[in-house]
Amino acid sequence: MPKMKTNRAAAKRFRKTADGFKRGQSHRRHILTKKPSKRKRQLRREMQVHETDHDRIKQLLPYA
Repeated sequence: MPKMKTNRAAAKRFRKTADGFKRGQSHRRHILTKKPSKRKRQLRREMQVHETDHDRIKQLLPYA
């Protein structure tokens, strides 16, 4: 049986943790000059993926 393929787009966006998956926050790539420091600072932290999406991400990342 052939190996299962990992979805490369999902592999770049999600990381496996002990209690699920985490993802980066959006709106941090460009046009940062007009955003307040508080907003940029809060966007820095990574978020947990909601548990209802875990099954979908496990399909995309079979070896995670």
